[in-house]
Amino acid sequence: MNILFILGSLRANSASARLAEAIRVALPDGHQTQVIDGRDLPLYDTDLDVHEKPLAVQRLLDQVAGSEALIFVTPEYNYGIPGPLKNLIDWASRPAFKSPLKGKPSWVLAQSISPSGGARVHAQLTAVLSGTLTPTFLAPSFTVSAIHEKFDSEGILTDSLTQLRIDGTLPAFLAWADEFGARSTN
Repeated sequence: MNILFILGSLRANSASARLAEAIRVALPDGHQTQVIDGRDLPLYDTDLDVHEKPLAVQRLLDQVAGSEALIFVTPEYNYGIPGPLKNLIDWASRPAFKSPLKGKPSWVLAQSISPSGGARVHAQLTAVLSGTLTPTFLAPSFTVSAIHEKFDSEGILTDSLTQLRIDGTLPAFLAWADEFGARSTN
């Protein structure tokens, strides 16, 4: 399965990037992955949303279209979705109801240093994705609180509970995404 990780943070060694890497490492053999964060995208502008799109936008659309599943890993900024991530979704959601996001199985993981673990961004992002016809893996909701305490100085996940949750949820997501993809091609 070709999986596209979509990060909500632009920082090079962000907690989102480290969490995505922990998930990527836990993937069974045979899965291909790519990671994007939307840093090169212009702000969404309908004047730019024409037949010949900006190169970064076309690259994003091609990556989403070429993937079989999406994994969103994001922090919570000011109780909500980080601007670059929302901008990426706005670009990827075009054309409306026919975008490469439509029908693409996705998993949303949120993280925060706060005790809420990014619950607000998780709910908001799931709602936004439903508006783009992007199905999300809903059970269980995956949020990580106190993210700053979960990794060592090398960026390796050291929190056994978070690893246990990844190890338990990832196979269920992959099975759901695989089944979802099979249903959508029939």
